[in-house]
Amino acid sequence: MQMQFPLAEAPDEATAEKGRKLFAGQSEFLKGVVAMSGLPEADRAEVCFAGRSNVGKSSLINALTGTKGLARASNTPGRTQEINYFTQGPDLYLVDLPGYGYANAPLAVVEKWQKLLKRYLSGRQTLRRAFVLIDSRHGIKKVDEEIMALLDSAAVTFQCVMTKADKVKAKDLDKVMDQVRDALSKHPAAYPEIVLTSSEKGDGVATLRAIIAGID
Repeated sequence: MQMQFPLAEAPDEATAEKGRKLFAGQSEFLKGVVAMSGLPEADRAEVCFAGRSNVGKSSLINALTGTKGLARASNTPGRTQEINYFTQGPDLYLVDLPGYGYANAPLAVVEKWQKLLKRYLSGRQTLRRAFVLIDSRHGIKKVDEEIMALLDSAAVTFQCVMTKADKVKAKDLDKVMDQVRDALSKHPAAYPEIVLTSSEKGDGVATLRAIIAGID
């Protein structure tokens, strides 16, 4: 019997090359958006990255693009309060969404950017897939469930990306993965594969590049 939500396998040579070529193109910061009116023209496909504060989102984007410091990593949870757009070559936007959950910011500020996050996920026609990042040490939390439920209601396909896999022992990771698979099974918009990554070690980066390159 096939496991529900298996780990994505490493791509074959041709698929890996497609991903490599996509991310060999120039990666540039385009703009930070604080209101829906500020979104760039919807003239190309885009994928977005969502996750709790300090899940390693900036580090993963930097690893994907091979551009150190492209997305600003911070030890201060909730520092990124904008929807940050990056161009990946001429045909793709990478979108770094504001971290959700605990944030070292005033409640009114937190509410404002979380409202923006929800409006974006519900209304962006060119959004092809959301990647929901989950810390391999902690699994899926209530705030992750809330974003996943929103993606379900918006009919936006989302794929779970486990981060910081190098920070957890194999036996502990197995327990976390059981919890993650159980949680994902309750979400109709969940893509039926999980990507296991480590930005520090580079694990899973080629796989994720190939997945993004293969999205129609």
